[in-house]
Amino acid sequence: MKIYLVGGAVRDELLGLDVTERDYVVVGSTPEAMLAQHFKPVGKDFPVFLHPKTKAEYALARTERKTSAGYTGFTFHAAPDVTLEQDLARRDLTINAMAEDEAGNIIDPYHGQEDLNQRILRHVSPAFVEDPVRILRLARFAARFHYLNFTIASETMDLMKTMVTNGEVNALVAERVWQEWQRALTEKDPEIFIQVLHECGALKILVPELDRLFGTPQSKETHPEIDTGIHTLLVLKQAALLTTDPVTRFAASMHDVGKGITPEEYLPKHPMHEENGAPLVEQICDRLRIPRIYRDLAVLVTRHHGLAYKIIEQDRKDPEDILNLFEYLDLFRRPERLQQFRLACLADIRGRPGYEHKPDRSEFLITLFEAAKNVRAHDLGLTHLSGEEIKEAVREARVIAIANMLLQHDLI
Repeated sequence: MKIYLVGGAVRDELLGLDVTERDYVVVGSTPEAMLAQHFKPVGKDFPVFLHPKTKAEYALARTERKTSAGYTGFTFHAAPDVTLEQDLARRDLTINAMAEDEAGNIIDPYHGQEDLNQRILRHVSPAFVEDPVRILRLARFAARFHYLNFTIASETMDLMKTMVTNGEVNALVAERVWQEWQRALTEKDPEIFIQVLHECGALKILVPELDRLFGTPQSKETHPEIDTGIHTLLVLKQAALLTTDPVTRFAASMHDVGKGITPEEYLPKHPMHEENGAPLVEQICDRLRIPRIYRDLAVLVTRHHGLAYKIIEQDRKDPEDILNLFEYLDLFRRPERLQQFRLACLADIRGRPGYEHKPDRSEFLITLFEAAKNVRAHDLGLTHLSGEEIKEAVREARVIAIANMLLQHDLI
């Protein structure tokens, strides 16, 4: 029995990054031998075990063979005669197909170290095309390592395009698409995930509502980048600079999805794109089974970012508009939404060439909301009024509180 550290741990050690998870491959062993050493079996499709003390994963060396379409259409062979090189050959990228023995020696049959040094994401073998999840994983790795100047090898991008053409991407199930997308939203450059999927053609199949933004023009007076798809990438990039929260990042990426269905005669303007976009966000979330916490904020940002832009950017602000926005967002019950909403809208404002360092004027919304929130019915002496009358009186008092705050700052 020989044990090797494999995959991401080896890659990240060589890159000088923190290693958070260690996986091992065991060559020359059997399930019975692993159980005899008190390893706990966890693999369903192939033999994977947890170390009795460290709980790290130890998998028996295995090969795989494609038997049907999709990412589940494989049979696996694990036996003592499977070599380390055979096990590494089934991995997706060369930088993930390295191993380290117990003496610290690197085993690198597919030149992963060379690709690490050259900052290239390259497939290990033509078998890459057999598993459509690898398109999603590669897009996610591109998002993770973009800040280190990694790029995708041209021949690997060609393979991904072939997989799309051959219909492999159509076999991806919603849960797996969202799993990889959600993980990509936590990376340093999540916009690269969308960019790669668009470039290879997978985005058109998986999220056509986003894909059709590319090539859709906007007014160059307000959007120097013109292309709505490019704007979406820039907004997501700004969102990633503003917050690590994947929910806010997702909402930012959805905000202009309604522009993809603007009738051609209206272009480059996009009337009603906020109202038109909200149902599309619902459609995406239904299809990919995206959790409600993501859906709710994304719908709100999509529907109300235009009003937020007006409030934030105009020198003279309407207190009624501001209270309307707070009520649309249900902030008096869900105050935590304000931070997420305003950051998504700030990302929209900054997601244009030349606007990246625009001062944050959205923070003032917090002050205005605090003024409105501090208005309470029991402080207003409204015991003589009915329920609806109380509600209206509280609303009027909140408008006045917001107006007074605006007056103090010469914003009305």
